[in-house]
Amino acid sequence: MPVELVVAEGSEFVEKVVAINRITKVTKGGKKLSFSALVVVGDTKGNVGYSLSKAAEVSIAIRKAMATAKKNMIHIALKGTTIPHEIIGQCSGSRVLLKPASEGTGVIAAGPVRAVCDGAGIRNILTKCHRSNNPINVVKATMDGLIRLKSPKETVVEG
Repeated sequence: MPVELVVAEGSEFVEKVVAINRITKVTKGGKKLSFSALVVVGDTKGNVGYSLSKAAEVSIAIRKAMATAKKNMIHIALKGTTIPHEIIGQCSGSRVLLKPASEGTGVIAAGPVRAVCDGAGIRNILTKCHRSNNPINVVKATMDGLIRLKSPKETVVEG
């Protein structure tokens, strides 16, 4: 499923639909269809959040996910347009390697990782997804890595 970019009118947030899944629940009365949407929301200034929401229709699932993602936004430690240091984020079977890159490199990343980086305002980064490439776990692993980043000041104090 391709990543969709949605910039709402008059909104400072960048909203991206990373994945939409169709879920079928088999009951005694027949098959019940529902949809889940994975959405990443960011302000391109170091704040980013994600959400996975479910509903009977795709549009409702996306709307719910966007509202929840805005509530769950976190601040990322940035160093200019990249990250301060190399880190590996993990979630279930997915691992994502995040490496800082020099100016002009751009975002070299897979779809779900790119959505998170664009939302956070990271313009120069090198990434590699290892093991599972499930979009839900890749987004969670990317967020795990970004949450555990330390600002340059924190790194100097510890060293």
